[in-house]
Amino acid sequence: MMVTELPLDQVRTLLAVVDEGTFDAAAAALHVTPSAVSQRVKALEQRTGRVLLVRAKPVRPTESGEVVVRFARQLARLERDARAALGMSGEEELTRVSIAVNADSLATWLLEALTRVPEQPGLCFELRREDETRTAELLREGLVMAAVTSSPDPVAGCSVRPLGRMRYLAAASPGFVERYLDGPLREVLPGAPTVTFDRSDDLQDAFVRRLRRGRGRAAAVRHAVPTSEGFAEAVALGLGWGLVPEVQAEPLLRGGRLVLLAPERPVDVPLYWQQWKLDSPALAGVAEAVTVAARRALRA
Repeated sequence: MMVTELPLDQVRTLLAVVDEGTFDAAAAALHVTPSAVSQRVKALEQRTGRVLLVRAKPVRPTESGEVVVRFARQLARLERDARAALGMSGEEELTRVSIAVNADSLATWLLEALTRVPEQPGLCFELRREDETRTAELLREGLVMAAVTSSPDPVAGCSVRPLGRMRYLAAASPGFVERYLDGPLREVLPGAPTVTFDRSDDLQDAFVRRLRRGRGRAAAVRHAVPTSEGFAEAVALGLGWGLVPEVQAEPLLRGGRLVLLAPERPVDVPLYWQQWKLDSPALAGVAEAVTVAARRALRA
């Protein structure tokens, strides 16, 4: 006979182990013995026929474990919403909406969107900053309920909707241009110092490849500045050239602190909103506010 049920006590125990990092810590959080925690996890693995945890320090879920963890978090969300609808929530019970978002969206338009979410008692936002190419991973792992991402492919159990395109402009300070960029841009740019967000930031390299028809990359001399505001300021101060979000570049261009390197070559990064497929009033309110704000802030 095929086993189709996932016992809720076992599912919640697996989530506790992942969140707490060890079996002992999960036992303390659940007020049971470590042996009971181990038995529940083993029973769930036998029931699913899959290894759900990597027994390391800290414990982490396998790919199959991530599916169960995501289900456990969604279940907890639905339970809290049901209690609230029935008037069973305690006065101090909080409704947390966790969102993964890229730094540039966080610095330019997302926070204003959150101010327009309809007020609900105890509503809290928990933002996790991550590159837009990796925010979907946090959704896949069940660590967030929603994400601003560059991926149009929905994570399992999630819906996706387009938000718009964030435009980036290749720019540098006038002094930097005079010092490093005297000549045809496609020839001199690969040798000029650049500013990147972090080591995984490929935007500047991709721009050079586009400029040189698929060949080359940005210079090895690159300064990693892991904040959106700091990145724009580093470029304006002449630390290197970089691709600055249009909304941040415009006042610096008007003030003469930046000049465009290739006005005819803007870089547009499409952004999408992905979220759990849940009938959650809090999540629905956030999604609506984010979509409206993105429509105003981003390019169609």
